Amino acid sequence: MKRMLGFILFWIAIGMTIMLFLDSGFLAFCIIVLCLILGYYLFCGC
Repeated sequence: MKRMLGFILFWIAIGMTIMLFLDSGFLAFCIIVLCLILGYYLFCGC
């Protein structure tokens, strides 16, 4: 469980770093939605 939480926190930090360089709010929103959908399918194994 600790390893999974560490992995998640690492990628959240990477995502926040990427968002610092994106000026477009719409592009950021699209990336967030894409990551949420992908994460759901990978986590649930659908």
